[in-house]
Amino acid sequence: MLLSLHVKNLALIDEEEVLFGEGLNILTGETGAGKSIVIGSVNLALGAKADKDLIRAGAEYALVELVFQLNGEQEERLREMDIFPEEDHTLIIQRRIMPSRSVCKVCGETAGARQLKEIAGILINIHGQHEHQTLLQKKKYKEILDDYAGEGSAGLKEEIRECYREFTGLRKELEENTGDETAREREASLLRFEVEEIEEAALCPGEDEELEQLYHKMINSRKIKEAVYSACHMTGYGEGESAGEYIGRALRELKSVSSYDSVLEELEAQLQDIDNLLGDFNRAASGYMDGLEFDGEDFAKTEERLNLVNHLKSKYGKNIEEILAYKTRGEERLNILENYEIYRKEILQRLGQTREKLLKLCGKLSDVRKKCAKKLGKELKQALLELNFEEVQFEIAVSPCPETPASDGYDDIEFLISTNKGEVPRPMSQVASGGELSRIMLAFKTVLADKDDIGTLIFDEIDTGISGKTAWKVSEKLGILGKNHQVICITHLPQIAAMSDVHFLIEKSAKKDRTVTTIKRISEEDDLRELARMLGGAEITEAALQNAKEMKELAKNTK
Repeated sequence: MLLSLHVKNLALIDEEEVLFGEGLNILTGETGAGKSIVIGSVNLALGAKADKDLIRAGAEYALVELVFQLNGEQEERLREMDIFPEEDHTLIIQRRIMPSRSVCKVCGETAGARQLKEIAGILINIHGQHEHQTLLQKKKYKEILDDYAGEGSAGLKEEIRECYREFTGLRKELEENTGDETAREREASLLRFEVEEIEEAALCPGEDEELEQLYHKMINSRKIKEAVYSACHMTGYGEGESAGEYIGRALRELKSVSSYDSVLEELEAQLQDIDNLLGDFNRAASGYMDGLEFDGEDFAKTEERLNLVNHLKSKYGKNIEEILAYKTRGEERLNILENYEIYRKEILQRLGQTREKLLKLCGKLSDVRKKCAKKLGKELKQALLELNFEEVQFEIAVSPCPETPASDGYDDIEFLISTNKGEVPRPMSQVASGGELSRIMLAFKTVLADKDDIGTLIFDEIDTGISGKTAWKVSEKLGILGKNHQVICITHLPQIAAMSDVHFLIEKSAKKDRTVTTIKRISEEDDLRELARMLGGAEITEAALQNAKEMKELAKNTK
């Protein structure tokens, strides 16, 4: 459930906070008052594209914040995404829009657009002004039917996707390895040379780094030897100006007096440690110099080996590990080319087995879809009858096409409808008008709402193209939907507004020479006046108020 919406410095809004309630939340206002800003704000918080022009003139940034109250299922799914709600089971989504960039945060942690889309799919379902047009897009039908089927199709679809990936991979591999015999021989000859060249080098992982170090040591051995010799001379013993000689003298001086004071004994011990360390260093340095002797043959061998390794690296990889991996791939490819007929037979056999498995899975999914299509068709027909379709037939045709399996099955899905008595059901895109599409979309939302755990539904002008008795039927349906879900609806129709559990008025006015949009929850008395405005003309008359009162009373009795 969406508890609140906080908007600051966005378009015509200075700063507003809307506290939504349970049931049916209605938002009304004059045309151009900024009703769509509310839906736009929610979409922005959930990752919609943000334009810097949305920032209110004179402001440094715009801010949108949503607070959701979660149920157990939603909280568990979010935790699986490593999103941890507050202790009071609320989730805070905040987006700050700045001229150069925007920052989205969920419970204080930065979130990306993809993650926000996944979160939105768990928490809220938004029906925009033109979403009913998606019912004219045949590619959406399969998605709608599978959403209705839920877990019944989800597992099969995942298996089909995996099997289809394997099938297309095998098919691509076969295509890439289909060529004339001369080309295969030419490729095999080159691969044999490359594999043998690498094999003869007998490379060891990490050898190139060791060779580089040894080579640099060899070519700089004279410079190294001079520096180490100087260090030995300066720290050695038996030289009048060396560190070892001076420390030895100092140690002898302290030994002559250390028996007189315990502090001097400690100092003597410290200096003795220094003398020992210096002696160890001097011996180690002298030993290092002994190992710096390289003859010309050793240097030539090292240089030759390094040149060979660098030559192979220039052809086959940046390091020895990559060269050896290249050799392994070459051996595998060579094995295919040298045993091509056996390979082709095996891959054709695997391709056939995978296709057979894919078709079986698609067939199972098709059976699930056919079963669900009958059930969904009946439920949608009933929902449409309740939305003032006096004569309606609705069918979902599931047509298997085994010749063209795909990653989502092999079915062709068509929604067929007839709204006139005696007419044969035809594709919805051919017969449904704009007003009918709005009601059909509401029917879909109503039926599918009970199949998921989404608590909040938002409708932006679901009343497009309807009026009169039909509008009242739509109002009744929204009222029923509001019993088990939180519904937020923007409307121009008094019939729908009368059904509200919570009513918000959106107004545009001038303040300090600037236009400002405000959103406020209105009282029962103001609710009647707003209904009267929607029913009447320029002035709110007693007759309009009485009509509004009767409409509100009728809505209460209906609920």
